This record gives sequence, structure tokens and C-alpha cells, in this order.
Amino acid sequence: MLDADLAVVYGAPTKRLNEQVRRNLERFPEDFMFQLTEKERTEVVAICDHLKKVKYSATLPYAFSEYGALMLANVIKSPRAVQASIQVVRAFIKIRKFVLDHNALARKLEILEKKYDRQFKVVFEAIRELMMPPVKDSNHIGFQTK
Repeated sequence: MLDADLAVVYGAPTKRLNEQVRRNLERFPEDFMFQLTEKERTEVVAICDHLKKVKYSATLPYAFSEYGALMLANVIKSPRAVQASIQVVRAFIKIRKFVLDHNALARKLEILEKKYDRQFKVVFEAIRELMMPPVKDSNHIGFQTK
């Protein structure tokens, strides 16, 4: 996300947001944030209508990864930024709980499978198949050859 978008989300002026970034550069490594080039800014403005004011800005905008957006919420400290940070932490906790529950279910299934070997083999295979993440289908256009 660009600094202008995050400024709206966090309820802070873009200028103040960028000031905090410059004051806390050690918190924003390359995988958290980078500054767009002139060419990238032109391309982004051409694609995103809501960024027309960025086109005439004297400074190049910053782009933030999800990590950078969370770190930014911690340095901005506006009431909305604090709430956004809290929501992100809660989301991570829910994801962790889901993964742990999923792993516990897989272990229980393995125990049951050993106990009731051949009788329920088909059932266990079907359950395992349902637990597998869906395979991403590449976006091919036109005819596909095998």
C-alpha cells in the first residue's frame, strides 16, 4: 500500500506519516518499505484513479508491505492506527490457533487410522484429501496442451 492510502486508513496526514517513517527508518527494512521511482509513480497513478494528487507531489511516495503497514501503525500512534494494529495482532492469533487446531486434528486422525486400519481406509483418505489446500490452477489463456 502507498503512504497516501495508509494515511487515510490510520487517520493521519500523509506528511506526518512520512515524517514518522524518516524518524524511525531503522524500523523499516527493504521488505517493509521502499520509495517508488519516478517511473513507478507514473505507472501507479495511471492505474489507480484515486492517486491523482500523488502525480503532482514534490516527493516520491513510499510503498509498504503488510509488515511495513503494521510497523507504521506502531509509529503513528493515532487512535485509528492503534486500533488497526490491535486488529492485525488479533488476526495473527486467530491464524495461529487455526493452524494449531488443524495440526491437532491431523494427529488425532493418524491415531484413529492406525487403530481402525482397513475398515475406514477410504474414509480417512477422503478426510485427508479434504484437509489438503486447494491446488492453484495457473491462469492460462487460450488452449492448453498436456
